[in-house]
Amino acid sequence: MSILLTGATGFIGGALIECLHQQQLPIIAAVRASDNRLPSNVKQVSIGDLASSTDWDQALLGVDTVIHLAARVHIMRDASVNPLAAFREVNTNATLNLARQAADAGARRFIYLSSIKVNGENTIDKPFTADQYSDASDPYGISKDEAEKGLLDIARQTAMEIVIIRPPLVYGPGVRGNFLSMLNWLQRGIPLPLGAVNNQRSLVFIDNLVDLIITCIEHPAAANQTFLVSDGDDLSTTELLRGMGKALDKPVYLIPVPPLLLNLGATVIGKKDVAQRLLGNLQVDISKAQEGLNWTPPVTIEDGLYKTAQWYLGKESR
Repeated sequence: MSILLTGATGFIGGALIECLHQQQLPIIAAVRASDNRLPSNVKQVSIGDLASSTDWDQALLGVDTVIHLAARVHIMRDASVNPLAAFREVNTNATLNLARQAADAGARRFIYLSSIKVNGENTIDKPFTADQYSDASDPYGISKDEAEKGLLDIARQTAMEIVIIRPPLVYGPGVRGNFLSMLNWLQRGIPLPLGAVNNQRSLVFIDNLVDLIITCIEHPAAANQTFLVSDGDDLSTTELLRGMGKALDKPVYLIPVPPLLLNLGATVIGKKDVAQRLLGNLQVDISKAQEGLNWTPPVTIEDGLYKTAQWYLGKESR
């Protein structure tokens, strides 16, 4: 029986497919069109765009487990006329369409990669937990929250088990977006006004996320459960920058500007959401995964930063 993987060519999918391949697990990769970046012995099924009308019949033949990573990702400058409708079509409607067809095809388990944005944008007094109420506020988080609720309804109506994993910021070799921008700033020695930030934020190294996903393929206690995931140690933005600079073997120039002034300046120029990610707290409690699945992140945050730096330096030298 095979594993159907969506999002196989993405940042997380690439790392997951490599690990599944090493364990000699049979993989079917659902792709928009045939992709030569995937291992030659991975079966590819072209499904076109991910939509609420996608036909999954051929992709689901003989499939025991579906790992659904593909999504319309969070976009900083979304040009859609109706962003919520655009996110819902892919992240909610297309996900539930796949899940219903998977249940009809006899799949045993459906693992869904959600987002910590379902819990909310920031923590105040204590970390987020897996089973607390949702507080999604932006279109991306709302679409993920609605998908989770729909998937749990499918679990109640069918024999297929649902597993939901909500990661915070994922980093590691191949990372893009803001984390890659940070690496570029540090490599160039650009002074940053972030030397006095005492927040706490959870991150997850990509190998730790992949390890939890693979644990959830077979673990009986994962059935119909939601898990949060992180490296198990939280860092302030200042600590993250210093730690990443150390991993890059580069001096880090941080100016100790009070966070209150940074927040004020960000609000004036319309970047309040950016300030929240740099200055606010976002902590997750992973004890449910640790205790329920006997799972521990295999890679420390220090080693994760080092491995990310080595990838980045190798990329820069090419």
